[in-house]
Amino acid sequence: MQTYEQAIEHIGFGRFQKKLMLVCGLGWAADAMEVLLISFALPALSAEWNLSNAEKGWLGTAIFLGMLAGAWFWGRLSDRLGRKFGFISTVAIDSIFGLLSAFSPSFIWLVIFRALTGFGVGGTLPVDYSIFSEYLPTRQRGRNLVLLEAFWALGSIAAAGLAWLVVPTLGWRWLLALSAVPGLIIFFIRRDIPESPRYLLANGQPEAARKVLEEVARQNGVTLSPEPLAIPPAARPAKTSDLFNPALRRTTLLLWGLWFAISLGYYGVFTWLPSYFKASGMEMLPVYQNTFLLALAQLPGYFSAAWLVERWGRRRTLAVYLAASGVFTYLFAAVNGLNFMVGMGAWMSFFTLGAWGVIYTITPEAYPTHLRGTGMGAASSMTRLAGAIAPTLGAALMGVSLLIPLTIYAVAYLIAGGMALALPHETRARPLADTLQEASAAAAAPSHERMHL
Repeated sequence: MQTYEQAIEHIGFGRFQKKLMLVCGLGWAADAMEVLLISFALPALSAEWNLSNAEKGWLGTAIFLGMLAGAWFWGRLSDRLGRKFGFISTVAIDSIFGLLSAFSPSFIWLVIFRALTGFGVGGTLPVDYSIFSEYLPTRQRGRNLVLLEAFWALGSIAAAGLAWLVVPTLGWRWLLALSAVPGLIIFFIRRDIPESPRYLLANGQPEAARKVLEEVARQNGVTLSPEPLAIPPAARPAKTSDLFNPALRRTTLLLWGLWFAISLGYYGVFTWLPSYFKASGMEMLPVYQNTFLLALAQLPGYFSAAWLVERWGRRRTLAVYLAASGVFTYLFAAVNGLNFMVGMGAWMSFFTLGAWGVIYTITPEAYPTHLRGTGMGAASSMTRLAGAIAPTLGAALMGVSLLIPLTIYAVAYLIAGGMALALPHETRARPLADTLQEASAAAAAPSHERMHL
């Protein structure tokens, strides 16, 4: 008998995983465009509909309220019905309602459509990371999970570049419409991706799991061993209360705090980034140009984090990047001169998005297979909660001072860095667990063993 881990290690990282990364990554890029484009449309929207700061804050908050519901709903559903259903459905929902947003007849309708768009986006995050992580060999897992998150930066760059080209000439409706097109295309591509064999095996379907693994092996140019797959102990359906099992309680609470704090800082800054530049005296065209430059700075942040997670480990890399995010967010607000502001903003963007890559790596690694979607969904729902608060908080404080909200966001990053160091175990080089019993054994291991499992 061979375990799933042995089978996937033998198959290795090859053509199939590269294709899956591209399919997942393009969906992530499309999601990033949907989430961030409203910040680029806000100046034009505000001028057309004469929006107050409070209304602009609600518009930024709407998509996160939808994402909050979507993260819980789709994360739980993926653990009960499989990864593939959510993998296909979520991208269709966010693209359809993203497109409808472009035809909104009023402010209220735009808020409704953005919330429904968020319901789809909120589901793609836990589902995509669950299915991708379950196809990865242990040694390649951390680096490639960070690189998958790098597609968010590509979506950010695309949103900034599209806004730069489209909004000044064609208006905000064209920006919303064009940004929905990639997701509609990706929907048809995703239908060819098979169900996670790890999920199938954990749910008592070894024949179906083997067929998928044989196809993955064929695409990677290897032959799967004829030994039958060992079926892990049957796991009952996931419940949210399982996240607070003694083996997982500390990890869950710290991960929830981490996701909330990094999201408060990230969405507090980046939802209002064009508005911060404009409030500092920048003309509209340079606003879009400099926002585009800050989006470009995200890519080396991801690549550096992808290199460090396999050398420093997840916890140390995450803590350093979060601390640096806090420092440069404060300097972004405190420096004098637009050139210095852009420079500090580029470093802020570099470290913040690198930290995002690591947190998306460590979270699915922390939970067993039958809880992975639920754990990812619950943790990422903290992002939606913080994302719903951050734009409204920024709207309330921006009129008083730029320094006050940005200092709050900087402190959130620093607190998150401390939480990263407090995580109970390092997941580098540790095989994914299939059951709570395996997770309990890993949690009970001495700290030096956890580092080298």
